[in-house]
Amino acid sequence: MSAAAETLQREIAGCTHCAAHLPLGPRPVVQFSERSRILIIGQAPGSRVHESGVPWDDDSGDRLRGWLGMDKPSFYDPDTVALVPMGFCYPGKARGGDAPPRPECAPLWHRRVLDTLPPDRLTLLVGAYAQRHYLPATRRWSMTDRVRRAQELAPYLPLPHPAWRARLWMAQNPWFESDTLPSVRGRIHAALSA
Repeated sequence: MSAAAETLQREIAGCTHCAAHLPLGPRPVVQFSERSRILIIGQAPGSRVHESGVPWDDDSGDRLRGWLGMDKPSFYDPDTVALVPMGFCYPGKARGGDAPPRPECAPLWHRRVLDTLPPDRLTLLVGAYAQRHYLPATRRWSMTDRVRRAQELAPYLPLPHPAWRARLWMAQNPWFESDTLPSVRGRIHAALSA
């Protein structure tokens, strides 16, 4: 890993910018290197990920890896995959689930992290928070519309968040499993082979 990437990771690890708003305190969770071929921008760590310090270390991560056709060693290799949530720390609970990612995080860190990554990377936007931030022209679209119309949104590849609710969504949108996921896996394979 380059000295610049290591320095940036140390800065992020020491971030306390929004500590007053984090019920469990700051524990930024992120993974990247200057060689990451795939960038996954997600939501924010859940309580289990906050405990372990490992991104996507929960049922959602298992589901996401299944969707992508990736094993854990590949997924957790920073030279292969950058894992950059919209909020790097667990935001706490809210009605109906976890609170939204802290709004300070992405403007504070994302540009610096993304500038570290290869420009020809494959970028997946997992969930509505990442999609609204990186695809502002689609703010009025539903998440389903973004996923269905992914070809129009290159170089970004939008996916639903793989929380337990995704099973219900997939049952209502069978095209995702039959048409979208094979295409996603093909793009993952192509990015890894480049």
